[in-house]
Amino acid sequence: MKKKKIVLSGMRPTDKLHIGHWVGALSNWVSLQNEYSCFFMVADWHALMSEYKDSSRIGKFAFDNVCDWLVYGVDPQKSIIFVQSDVNQHLELFLTLSLITPLGWLFRCPTFKEQMKQLKDKEINTYAFLGYPVLQASDILLYRANYVPVGQDQLPHLELCREIVRRFHTLYKNGVFVEPQPLLTSTSRLLGLDGRKMSKSYDNFISLDEEDRTLERKVLSMFTDPQRQKKADPGHPQNCNVYTYYSVFQPQMKDEVEDWCRNAKRGCVECKKILAGILREFIAPKREKKRGFLKKKDYIYDILREGKAKAEKVASETLQEAKRTMKLL
Repeated sequence: MKKKKIVLSGMRPTDKLHIGHWVGALSNWVSLQNEYSCFFMVADWHALMSEYKDSSRIGKFAFDNVCDWLVYGVDPQKSIIFVQSDVNQHLELFLTLSLITPLGWLFRCPTFKEQMKQLKDKEINTYAFLGYPVLQASDILLYRANYVPVGQDQLPHLELCREIVRRFHTLYKNGVFVEPQPLLTSTSRLLGLDGRKMSKSYDNFISLDEEDRTLERKVLSMFTDPQRQKKADPGHPQNCNVYTYYSVFQPQMKDEVEDWCRNAKRGCVECKKILAGILREFIAPKREKKRGFLKKKDYIYDILREGKAKAEKVASETLQEAKRTMKLL
């Protein structure tokens, strides 16, 4: 039987997950696990890079996020689910790769300067945050991942990982690591209810376990086509965030909704109420299933313990080979 290629991906447990996470990453994970050997990581060390001042909630969100992964279709029988900080080899390889990574490579990474501007209140001007891409590289290389699912904005980080691999192989004359390739995600980013990036800080999100009573209120608050002032006015669906949500969660209705809008057959409020019902049908069964998981904490921890053991075995073998290559063993 042909051996499956390996995929590594992770999420930072800085808050509850929302429908933007489903559209942008989680739905892709569910598909990937049927084709690849997948390692899905709770990236708590990465979360600490920005949340070190108040780290008390990271463990809580890690557990909550994993529950969402499971109820939305990540299968522990198909994929390895683990917590990054449970596998010490991540930090050991991080330090090893830091020794050979020139500072210039890190300073030129475009996301470093962008994050410095966006997260001023987090005070991330630290040694660790500058080395963030090197820790990402260690995450990927420990499991010899062939592919990493990324968006266009993350390609510079992956290319830096590849450069680190080449430098290691040049210095130590042995091909220990796999040069990972990008697996570009086909899904587009889902904007928040107000048209900005979906974020807890903007309070413009719908969580993956949103309660019915708040879901409709949130959907009714969504911005629509600013040029449509009255119900009788023809709309412009390409300028309407509500239409985008229909395209994602009920694509078979796209043409119908476009007709409603362009020909003023339904008002924006009615259109949003119908959307709220669609999202309620999508979320409610999974929310109930999650409540069951939250009552079975031992079951979740067993999955994470098993994932740790499997991840640790692969990571240890890779790190040992790297050490032998460097003549440290």
